[in-house]
Amino acid sequence: MDRKKIEALIKKTEGTKLDFKQRIDLEFESGRKELAKDVCAIANSRGGRGYIIIGVEDKSKSIVGIQGNFYTEEQIQQIVSSRTEPPIPIVYETIEYEDKTIGVITIYDGGQKPYQIRETGAFYIRRGSTTDTMRKQEIASVLQESFALNLELCPIIQSSIDCIDKDLVDKYFSFHRIEANEENRLALMENASIVKFDKDLGRHVVTLGGILVFSRKNYVYIPHNMIRIVNKINSEEAEITIIRGDLLTMLETCEETLKRLLPVNYPVDALLEGVKNAVLYRDYSLFYKEIEIILSRENISIISPGILIKGKDVSSHNYVKRNMWIYEKLISLDNKNRFLKSGRGFSKMKKAFKNIGRVMFINSLSGDFFKVVYPGLGRIIN
Repeated sequence: MDRKKIEALIKKTEGTKLDFKQRIDLEFESGRKELAKDVCAIANSRGGRGYIIIGVEDKSKSIVGIQGNFYTEEQIQQIVSSRTEPPIPIVYETIEYEDKTIGVITIYDGGQKPYQIRETGAFYIRRGSTTDTMRKQEIASVLQESFALNLELCPIIQSSIDCIDKDLVDKYFSFHRIEANEENRLALMENASIVKFDKDLGRHVVTLGGILVFSRKNYVYIPHNMIRIVNKINSEEAEITIIRGDLLTMLETCEETLKRLLPVNYPVDALLEGVKNAVLYRDYSLFYKEIEIILSRENISIISPGILIKGKDVSSHNYVKRNMWIYEKLISLDNKNRFLKSGRGFSKMKKAFKNIGRVMFINSLSGDFFKVVYPGLGRIIN
């Protein structure tokens, strides 16, 4: 944020999209909860982007600067994203102004309204300069407005189209018999919702789905997109492997890694079925969780953020419909046709371990994750 913008904001009075704070106390949980509540209220209020300016007295507009500890953007992001549902897109930056350091939290209109506090389930909104709980009709109105919005098509504000892999984009359009080149590629990507033009920024940014499928370096902007493999098989101290990249590359790398770590007679393909489902169906709005694979002699677990079944009964096959935009792109790009093979994934996993042991499926509503537990290496005959 430049000096002219911050000066214009300081001249304004507090309102639904602007809040001045002399200081914030994030050392204690009460202060962290209060910040999350204020961010939630501003995000739910109409009017586009909102701002919380720290180090400015709200009535006199005296510049007092940040007092106490300086917090990083990552810390502020963690405080907000872990306490709001879905996580609210924000940016935190510090600015030198009148020989003082002030902090600015920019709260973006991420298209996922209404936001709520995870711990209590409460929805908040700004009424003038005051934070208040949302009324029933306000929640209903916001839900109606947001009903048609798609998470995958939400822009990643800090992203740049430079992170897009042109070869992947051209391969996708070639599958649909469309020739992409330097002259038409940007227009094609915009029409396909891979990128969007942000009027406030004056440039194109990449959508969440676009950056997941078409960027090999998407971890720069969405660090939660990773597969974390914890290997507890061969030593007391766990060996950890982190896999990042575009979704198909992550699947390929994960396959190579699991085949290297596990014995040849272990049904790795059944594990890969679980990994494929995790990559495709995980809840990408959970910015503080990653896909995790835990290997041990007792069992092997794949944990995916977000529930997969509506309700507790896994046998009901009442699946949560999620990431259909991504699904179409992966079908077009995957030369191995992993996403077109017929048959239910659950049945494939059970069949592969029929004579070895039980495969368990855990749909945790309280923890908001889906977990597949396979028999461990101790059940495999060498």
